[in-house]
Amino acid sequence: MPKLVVRSFAISLDGFSAAPGQSQKEPFGKNGLRLMGWAFATKHMTTLFGGTGGAEGMDNDFLARSDENIGASIMGRHMFGPPPDAKDKESWKGWWGENPPYHHPVFVLTHEKKAPLPMEGGTRFTFVNDGIESALKQALAAAQGKDVRLAGGAATVRQYLKAGLIDELHLVQVPLLFGQGERIFEDLGGVESLYECVEFTPSRAVSHLRIVRKAR
Repeated sequence: MPKLVVRSFAISLDGFSAAPGQSQKEPFGKNGLRLMGWAFATKHMTTLFGGTGGAEGMDNDFLARSDENIGASIMGRHMFGPPPDAKDKESWKGWWGENPPYHHPVFVLTHEKKAPLPMEGGTRFTFVNDGIESALKQALAAAQGKDVRLAGGAATVRQYLKAGLIDELHLVQVPLLFGQGERIFEDLGGVESLYECVEFTPSRAVSHLRIVRKAR
């Protein structure tokens, strides 16, 4: 049965997935891109960006598995953008250029009404105005039997967690302290009764945590 999953979602030691001060130059906030250093070092990520080389091993394997059996994605408005300092917000098409790395349908939660945005490589952004359950229903239909990936950001993951709609999370805890920013685990009283951590696997760089929804 298809699942809603969060995969390779990096958080700091104090639970932040992004730093304050998001801008076009720094989409993860000021110095927030440090969270992704472990991923940029892997062979899988290097290959995605058209390069060669990169490290193999545990982190690479987890990252590669994150892309398996994904038929559609959901993301929040802030993850799609534009950032506050974008000069041409009307023509904004995301952070990723003309060929985004998704290559499948992507559903963007937003209050704005916008026409679907087809991109190169099979990515098509559809903007959803009527809530998280509608986005999930549309994404599951578009995924055609495959899983749906919840790409972020933190507020969007938090909404789906609070509703108990996420089936599985793969979080990557990076040994950094941010002190402030955006957390997925915030104001989620009762979430401990819905989810449990079933795997904790440390590598030399990060710790991989797998959290699943308890059987109903």
